[in-house]
Amino acid sequence: MRSSLVFFALTFALCLSSCSRQGRAGYAVAYKADPNNAILVNGRAVAPRNAPLPVKDAIAAANRIQGLPYKWGGGHARLNDSGYDCSGAVSYVLRSAGLMEDQMPSRGFFFYGKRGYGKWITVYVRNGHVFLVIAGLRFDTYGRYRQDGPRWRPLPRSTRGHVVRHPPGL
Repeated sequence: MRSSLVFFALTFALCLSSCSRQGRAGYAVAYKADPNNAILVNGRAVAPRNAPLPVKDAIAAANRIQGLPYKWGGGHARLNDSGYDCSGAVSYVLRSAGLMEDQMPSRGFFFYGKRGYGKWITVYVRNGHVFLVIAGLRFDTYGRYRQDGPRWRPLPRSTRGHVVRHPPGL
C-alpha cells in the first residue's frame, strides 16, 4: 500500500513539474498521419510517397505559383503569369498535371471531371470562386479575409454552396 502511494506521489510530482515548465497543462498526443496526405514544409507542399504521378505534378505546379499575388484574370491569357486569380490558379495546376487541356473561368468548373469527392484531388466551385484540395491540403487564392493570391492554406474553409468535382480516377 505504501509503495503504491509513494509511486502515485512521485508520478504526480513529475507531472506537475513538467506542466509548470510549459506554463500551462499540456497533452502529448500521438497519432498516425494519413499516408495519402501531403505535408507543408516552409510553405511548400510535399507529396505523399504513394501519390500517383498526376497528383505529384499538381503539387509541384501549385508550389511553383504559391505565393504569387492575386491578379484579376491572371493565368488566363498566359500560362506563366505574374499572378493568378482563383480559376487561373486551378487551371494552371490541373493543366500542369495533365488533367485538363486549357484554362477556364470558375463557372466552367461546374462541369469539370466527375461529380463528388476525389481520393486525391477535389475541386470546389461556386459562383465566382473555385479552389482545390490536393492530397488533403487546400490550395486557394482566398485567405482569411480577402483574395491574396494562390497559397497552400493549412486551415479548412466552409464549402457550403460549393459543387464538388474531381478528375476522373483521382
